[in-house]
Amino acid sequence: MNSMSYEALQQMVDQSSRIVFFGGAGVSTESGIPDFRGVDGLYHQKYDYPPEEMLSHTFFVRKPEEFFRFYRDKMLPLDAKPNRAHLKLAQWEKEGKLIGIVTQNIDGLHQAAGSRKVFELHGSIHRNYCQSCGKSFSPEYIRDSRDPVPLCSCGGRIKPDVVLYEEGLDNDVVSGAVGVISKADLLIVAGTSLTVYPAAGLIRYFRGSHLVLINRDATPMDGEADLVIRDKVGEVLGSLT
Repeated sequence: MNSMSYEALQQMVDQSSRIVFFGGAGVSTESGIPDFRGVDGLYHQKYDYPPEEMLSHTFFVRKPEEFFRFYRDKMLPLDAKPNRAHLKLAQWEKEGKLIGIVTQNIDGLHQAAGSRKVFELHGSIHRNYCQSCGKSFSPEYIRDSRDPVPLCSCGGRIKPDVVLYEEGLDNDVVSGAVGVISKADLLIVAGTSLTVYPAAGLIRYFRGSHLVLINRDATPMDGEADLVIRDKVGEVLGSLT
């Protein structure tokens, strides 16, 4: 990040009292969690089926053993730790400058860093429930279960509370995300290609003063942003006060 970009972003942060952060997979890559579309991402790894198919509702229903084989292998980064981006956002929330985080990630690292006002558009690996009786289970239970398909004591199949392809977003989560985005005076969008809908469409509700995009690659919204930074999210946010 060049010094002019740093100064411009720092000034925007200093002038703002209602910051909202909208983040994607690129926020967690510095915690060792691969994104989907990067060189080492899930879309470039070899499995019997494409990741998009394995993470679909249809695949979960029809081929649950193969779903959980992939899910345990690639979707449960339980040893990952929050990076500088997560920690900075938690600091801003504690200071009263940040009013919400809207995330496409399911890893729970924002909460691990101390953030509380988090809207998880695609759910969380940390919530799992029996489809028959509704009992809750930890991600460790999913990881450590010896059954190819983790089952509840009642015999029901356990499903991670993550939004699979073909499934809709939670209405309450979407409403909460829209609410904070529409109230923001500064919206920082980071680590996302803004190509996954309907999540990406939520930033259209922003009516504030400054839109900032931090992403490695170009996005469809670059032309509408007040500031575009091509750098790692953790490095950028970690440089700010």
